[in-house]
Amino acid sequence: MHTEIQTPEMLALIACGIYFMIGLLTGVWKYFSIMKSPTHQAHIYVDIAHRAALMYAFACLVLKEFAHLSTLPETIEILAVLIPILFFGSAIVTYIILGITKHTENQFKQRNLITTYGMYLLIIGEVGGFAVLLFSAFKNLIG
Repeated sequence: MHTEIQTPEMLALIACGIYFMIGLLTGVWKYFSIMKSPTHQAHIYVDIAHRAALMYAFACLVLKEFAHLSTLPETIEILAVLIPILFFGSAIVTYIILGITKHTENQFKQRNLITTYGMYLLIIGEVGGFAVLLFSAFKNLIG
């Protein structure tokens, strides 16, 4: 049985499924890394990629529910859902790349475009996107 689902909710569910699968697959990578390591620990960024993917999968469900409660125009809801999802994905990809390359330095040790302005954009995008949905949902719930 198919139920009617709005585009912002659909985007959040699709991202949830993709990120959850990435979380499961990076969990397999983490397990094999642990088994091959003399210290029985996965590389730090393999561990972070695994945890971040799982965390962001569930964060997408939160976005979906707040988009469902929102009464904003669909275009605004799509942006409010899509912007955080894209930043979640960019973080996961970054952690996977750092894990594959066995990056040993904290990625923020060097100040560059990504670790300064990129992080400001991430903060604005993630917090701002959710804030739009949060306030609309609260307005809808409170009346």
